Amino acid sequence: MEVLDTDFCFPQLSNSSCRKPALPRVTAVFLSFFLSFICVFTVALNLLVIISVSHFRKLHNTTNFLLLSLAISDFMVGLVFLPGEIVRLTACWFLGDYMCLLYLYIISFTVSASIGNIVIISADRFVAICDPLHYHTRVTVKRTQACICLLWLYSMLYNITFVKDVLRDRHNSCNGECVFVNDNFTVLLDLVLNFFVPVTVIIVLYMRVFYKAVIHPRAIRFHITAVTLKHSMTPSATKSELKAARTLGVLVVVFLTCFCPYYCAGLVTGSSFNASVVALCFFSINSCLNPVIYALFYPWFRKSVRHIVTFKILQPGSSEANVT
Repeated sequence: MEVLDTDFCFPQLSNSSCRKPALPRVTAVFLSFFLSFICVFTVALNLLVIISVSHFRKLHNTTNFLLLSLAISDFMVGLVFLPGEIVRLTACWFLGDYMCLLYLYIISFTVSASIGNIVIISADRFVAICDPLHYHTRVTVKRTQACICLLWLYSMLYNITFVKDVLRDRHNSCNGECVFVNDNFTVLLDLVLNFFVPVTVIIVLYMRVFYKAVIHPRAIRFHITAVTLKHSMTPSATKSELKAARTLGVLVVVFLTCFCPYYCAGLVTGSSFNASVVALCFFSINSCLNPVIYALFYPWFRKSVRHIVTFKILQPGSSEANVT
């Protein structure tokens, strides 16, 4: 079959030029529309979370700082990752090798930070539910901020070593594509550190939380005979624990549902960044759904959004508003 010049990304460099993406036109249009839609909502919703936690002082606590960190990583996914994937999948890469390297680096450390945030949030809820008496002494604002800084620093340094050889080794086989290719050891290391270990930690923590919030309170109700303890302490504690367990459970299920196809595709394609279109769509939805989960389970988010969209945050002293 004869290859026309119009099939090349750079017709003047036909000997070294990549061919244009071979997606059917209908698929390319649908993919561009879908990812653009998710991109807009991801940026907008996570920006609301960032403004809410940053602006209102009543929201300056350990758990919300973790949600802020997660919202920043999700915001970067919507701002950088999704537009870049639209270009990579539906058109040629015209930005050159150095911009490709920068794009791959930003995305790799953003994804690592997002996964790390989910792990830290799970650990935070584990301590809050399983050891509530010592929660406020063990989990302080300064320690939480230090953990967040260490997480982002680790993600940045780890992914420098992960992408540093991309340009030097010239993995791109032609001009006009931006593909992340590494040796089998590097791919395996990424899957272990960015997927298997975090998922295992999250599942173990949540199973402990589920036991503490559901099974353990039932056992207490059967064995406690003191009337005052039974009627004053057990019901309220159980209700709060169940609510926290349910919220964490939704986050965990959404995370696993969206990330599993993406990283499992890495076992087939050689890198999670070259995952299939379906796996990519699942992955992109996760960053958009997190703020939706907050809106469903956290009244403070709904109140703060009303202050933002009605421009009440522009009024003097609005940062002291009670949105909790």
